[in-house]
Amino acid sequence: MKRIIAFLLAAAVAMTPLFTEAHVKWFTKLEPQKETIEHILSPFFLTLAIVIAVLLGLLTLVIPKTTNWTIIQKWDETLSGFRKYSRYLLKYGTAAALIIQVINGTIFAPEFHIEQTATAVFVWAAIVFLCIPHHAATKVGAVILLGLFSYVTVHNGIFHMLDYGFYLAIIAVLLIGKTRFEEKGFPLLYLGTGLSLCWVAVEKWVYPTMTLDIVSAHHVPTFGFDPAMFIVMAAFIEFIVGYLLVVGILNRVVGLVVTVIFIMTTMLFGFTEIIGHFMIHVILIIFIIEGVSFYNPPIKLHKTKLDQFIFVFLNFLFVLSTFLLIYYRFA
Repeated sequence: MKRIIAFLLAAAVAMTPLFTEAHVKWFTKLEPQKETIEHILSPFFLTLAIVIAVLLGLLTLVIPKTTNWTIIQKWDETLSGFRKYSRYLLKYGTAAALIIQVINGTIFAPEFHIEQTATAVFVWAAIVFLCIPHHAATKVGAVILLGLFSYVTVHNGIFHMLDYGFYLAIIAVLLIGKTRFEEKGFPLLYLGTGLSLCWVAVEKWVYPTMTLDIVSAHHVPTFGFDPAMFIVMAAFIEFIVGYLLVVGILNRVVGLVVTVIFIMTTMLFGFTEIIGHFMIHVILIIFIIEGVSFYNPPIKLHKTKLDQFIFVFLNFLFVLSTFLLIYYRFA
């Protein structure tokens, strides 16, 4: 038990690259081999799930105390001053991400290659409209982006595109800007990004052989753990990040830590990492700036500390089992 907890702390501090290697299919050519559900739900997996649920519940007791720290208050005040730039960062960051992708012949992710000239034309059209400093042009760019996402979904399947569901959240934020629904935008971005991170984390449990191949080929440090055991724990860390974003805990801290980790993974996985995760960088920077000032997280529905602990504990186990069973059923 102590070794498990030590790993979680060490992984957060040492920032292991596998932590955010969200899409293992980008870095391995192995064919997916689904693990049996009996093997996935091993005693180690179930024990780790319970331990993490308890630790997350305890965060509801610890985090509020840190808000009174002077350094945290100064950090929040400084970052809050940049909130007026958040929507511009999302708009032009999306355009920059599309430019990087289309130059390399892909759209949304390194695995989706642009095979028709018309597709490239629409991508460039979306980029141009997003770069125009007017909300009407932004909406046109968002509509084009929605069409492109729908086109890729038709050719690759809804299940596959759930990995990139955060793009739908981005499109929604861009579409409802300068409308009476504008304030709902960033909560959607939190929700979409968190659910996407949870979804892709499950891939490591269901298809562990692909991740094992990456660990071996890229010499990913496993902190002395058996690679198979390490993959289970690393996927849990990634799942936790997504879960924390959804329930509204540690958003600024999570955004900062994960952003630094993504930068470190670029040195290990190269330019493919930049192509695939540039948009995630932009989103996480927005989370660092915004915090949860605009977001009424689900945890706030419960007033007492005990209720919040129970909610996070049970809700984490429910969300974990739901994602795992749905992914396994349709994978």
